[in-house]
Amino acid sequence: MTIQDDGSPLPHPEGPRSDGSSDPRANESDLVVSASQHADSDGDVPPNEPTSKRPSGARAFFDWVVVIAVALLVAFVVRGFVLAHFVVEGQSMATTLDTGDRVFVNKLSYRLHDPNRGDVVVLHQITGTSERDLIKRVVGLPGETIEMTGCVVRITEPGSNAPQILDEPYLDEADRAPGTCGPNVTSQVVPDDHVFVMGDNRGGSQDSRALGPINEDDLVGRAFVVFWPRDNWQWL
Repeated sequence: MTIQDDGSPLPHPEGPRSDGSSDPRANESDLVVSASQHADSDGDVPPNEPTSKRPSGARAFFDWVVVIAVALLVAFVVRGFVLAHFVVEGQSMATTLDTGDRVFVNKLSYRLHDPNRGDVVVLHQITGTSERDLIKRVVGLPGETIEMTGCVVRITEPGSNAPQILDEPYLDEADRAPGTCGPNVTSQVVPDDHVFVMGDNRGGSQDSRALGPINEDDLVGRAFVVFWPRDNWQWL
């Protein structure tokens, strides 16, 4: 920043003027005292008082207890009602998922909307299987007629008499070869509030072909991402 000279005369300094008169401002004090430093009745200026006090040890301990309690409550709510993680065991979803993959599951999904075809879902433990929880893919929806012959899945939507071949880009080409997909699916209607699920590894999956259509109440939620191992990270 620069200051330019505008040619105006400088003001007279405080004190007597050249004509012998006194500048009235000469008697004014140039000392400013803050309100916190006003002299007391004895004329002494009190020292500045601290504006706040440090919290006591008991108060700090109580604050930490509250913070930890809230954090635990949030974690419990999230773990119990919003988000869960599962470790994949077995090869029924190969090559999409491998043993040891860890996935996050959105437990709110099917409280907010119905399952969609292609969703990867986690099921509650089902009596008669050796797995505590199952992870499969939704293939057939309520009211649809489903059948599979020679690795080809056909879906007939409600109100239609024309079955459509289901496009399944998530399947490995090797798993589509005839004779590698396991049991066929005879034509059947998926009941209301149920879904028909199969593993992506059709030849090595215990799914609705053996267990029947799955009640939507038995769906834990939708698996939406593989988060570990890092090299296997992917959206589902």
